Amino acid sequence: MTDQAFPAQQQQPPGLTGAMDPVPDHGETSYRGSGRLDGLGALITGGDSGIGRAVAIAFAREGADVAIGYLPEEQEDAEETARWVTKTGRTAVLLPGDLTEERTARALPERAAEALGGLDVLVNNAGFQMARRDAFEDVTTDEIDRVMRTNLYALFWVTQSALRHLGEGSSIVNNSSIQAYQPSTALLDYASTKAAINNLTVNLAAELGPRGIRVNAVAPGPIWTPLQPATQPEEKIEKFGQDTPLGRAGQPAEVAPAFVFLASPSDAGYVSGTVLGVTGGKPVF
Repeated sequence: MTDQAFPAQQQQPPGLTGAMDPVPDHGETSYRGSGRLDGLGALITGGDSGIGRAVAIAFAREGADVAIGYLPEEQEDAEETARWVTKTGRTAVLLPGDLTEERTARALPERAAEALGGLDVLVNNAGFQMARRDAFEDVTTDEIDRVMRTNLYALFWVTQSALRHLGEGSSIVNNSSIQAYQPSTALLDYASTKAAINNLTVNLAAELGPRGIRVNAVAPGPIWTPLQPATQPEEKIEKFGQDTPLGRAGQPAEVAPAFVFLASPSDAGYVSGTVLGVTGGKPVF
């Protein structure tokens, strides 16, 4: 395996991009668009950093206006993402709020649609994990609840409200994980939500297909985002991603094209109900 070790580092959740060593690559200088999302309006939850930021940059360079949902404490990262979006000449709308609160989550698509003049693409990217150090029987309800509400409940609430604005030709792209297929014992609750997201993706694709709405998911492998140093112990960070066949962690910029493909009505107009793996070689089946 190629040695791609990261320096030992820790942050407090949810983590910030600027404190990371090295700072992730979101495609700021590398992504080139070709108009695949021209004129579309997209809402990206958790769009301030990591995969969400990379998707926002890629969508903007493909011609989409972007609304970004994020936690208020991530304002610094959200503003940096918006700066990259607006540099392309596209609109960036910042929508802070805690999606574990049902009222906030259900209101988010309405706020996005109003600001963008409509909504064509929903990216359910917001997520939370916390690697366990204690035994399974010692995990508290509050700990489980935070993961479930962020990863699963919020996805239900946001998607239900977004459907009032999505129609023929629209698409939903959910963020799953390799954890749905190869769960780590330290991330049991997180992995459970990702397996549920895979199931939801397939079922929702079947229900919404007759309405002309496509539903897919991307399953990333180990990707270098602020969530990692904020939720994993230092010894895990130093070896993060080295267990993949490619021998390294991925960068957010390497995941964003999968979201672009699935959101594109021209490239993926007949793709629905699928989970696309971006895992560094780990199997997704």
